[in-house]
Amino acid sequence: MSDESDDIKLIMAIIRPDKLADVKTALAEVGAPSLTVSNVSGRGSQPAKKSQWRGEEYTVDLHQKVKIECVVADVPAEDVANAIADAAHTGEKGDGKVFILPVEGALQVRTGKTGRDAV
Repeated sequence: MSDESDDIKLIMAIIRPDKLADVKTALAEVGAPSLTVSNVSGRGSQPAKKSQWRGEEYTVDLHQKVKIECVVADVPAEDVANAIADAAHTGEKGDGKVFILPVEGALQVRTGKTGRDAV
């Protein structure tokens, strides 16, 4: 893989599932429509919930979230991160987080392209 990957960034966000459609729209508007979405669960500052099932009380402290990963080379990573944050914002605990990470290299499996060309 080549050294052209200096400008490639991975933007990873953990958001509320109900904000996914808004985030997808925001990413398309900033020119970063490619993304990977995973269903995840986690715990942060959002409080635990008490529930009952068949008369037994239990605590739910791992909340359902959506993890979005977006690799960019031609779009500024900060623009993508800001678009995600703006679209996912509700002002309540549990809105999520956005991380920007450097990508060491990239290889497109189908074509064999590397670096920025692979993104």
